[in-house]
Amino acid sequence: MQGNILIVDDNKSVLASLNLFLKSKVNRVVTCSTPNQIAATLQKESIDVVLLDMNFSAGINSGNEGLFWMREIHKIDPLMVVILITAYGDVELAVSAMKEGATDFVLKPWDNQKLLATLRNGVELSRARRENVQLKVQQKELQRSMEAPFQDFVGTSAPMQQVYRTIEKVSKTDANVLILGENGTGKELVARELHRQSQRSAGVFMSVDLGSIAETLFESELFGHVKGAFTDAKEDRVGRFQAASGGTLFLDEIGNLSLPMQAKLLVALQNREITPVGASKSIPVDIRLVCATNKNLSEMVATHQFREDLLYRVNTIQIELPPLRQRDSDIVDIAEYYLAKYAERYGKKGIALSVPAMDAMQQYLWPGNIRELRHTIERAVILCEGKAITVSDLSLPYANPASQHNLGAEPITLDDAERLLIEASLKRNKGNLSNVARELNIGRQTLYRKIEKYGL
Repeated sequence: MQGNILIVDDNKSVLASLNLFLKSKVNRVVTCSTPNQIAATLQKESIDVVLLDMNFSAGINSGNEGLFWMREIHKIDPLMVVILITAYGDVELAVSAMKEGATDFVLKPWDNQKLLATLRNGVELSRARRENVQLKVQQKELQRSMEAPFQDFVGTSAPMQQVYRTIEKVSKTDANVLILGENGTGKELVARELHRQSQRSAGVFMSVDLGSIAETLFESELFGHVKGAFTDAKEDRVGRFQAASGGTLFLDEIGNLSLPMQAKLLVALQNREITPVGASKSIPVDIRLVCATNKNLSEMVATHQFREDLLYRVNTIQIELPPLRQRDSDIVDIAEYYLAKYAERYGKKGIALSVPAMDAMQQYLWPGNIRELRHTIERAVILCEGKAITVSDLSLPYANPASQHNLGAEPITLDDAERLLIEASLKRNKGNLSNVARELNIGRQTLYRKIEKYGL
């Protein structure tokens, strides 16, 4: 029988007899001759069922001690299964104790087969309770995933065809995947598609934005915590790793992690087990790991901002998403996809994009990529007063940076001029940074810094 049993009884002959009988029939038997050892034992050992005597002081048979210690056990672990050991005369008291949280009781002297059956039921109940807590977290995440808006891939451009082929090849494996791309290019969408096409698709897809987690809460969020681990830990909490077990764990913005957090994450990934904050026992996890970042992790490794061993761990397969400026042929298709969604949402069915609006969108560089395009279309649908969305409805800052300014003809800052030149070069070269650097006669590292500086 699977299960770890804690036996608490002040009668050492009872402990010895139960230990001798059970040690070959369960995973592990732990004994305590005094109830004062219960708290320390539960913190140290992974226990499924506590077999608890009802009386510990000589000459006292009220059973109140057993009730007290049962309540103390449930303060430590509200999910713990407690089975009372009682004499014939205490049966009525034991039945009353079950109303206060005891799972069952065993009569002294016990029948071995009945004892085994009671413990087996207790172990199964214990496992079911803990799985139920985890399932509730997973169901909440599944519900959130189902309610997330607009999660279809749109686009048939050559760069995206390559992305689709890679997803199809990789999704059937459990290989770790690193998704690279600028903000707004759809990295989470790729992660969800990897999960949807995988053999884990029936499991949960757990998305974690590492950039939004404070360093002090990192371990609690990812690995969970036990009640009392810190001031505000009023109950046990299942961490994201444990909740994602059996499914896919998506760690977004992994490049934002500090080196100490990277070290903690690496240990969990290497061992495929986590230890909740305040607990002394580890929990195995079975996850498919997908990470994403808009940063250049290789450069961060070179400058000692990212651990090389962690990069190797998360980067078995790499998928790089092209920015929207490299997907000219997809821009109108994506815009029309969102137009249909928002037209229905805001009761403006039949609305369409005007030809000038389409031209303006294809000239614009979309520094915010698909996310910016989606918000632009939503705003345009809301503002549009007719049946056709115009250029003014789009409210784009400018359509073509090269044509909006005759440099030198109007007052302009040096930074603005530099930004416009880089934007125009990016457009001409369809986002090919090597060609842009060569055209502008600057190094790639300098170009990277300027692109980041101007938010291009």
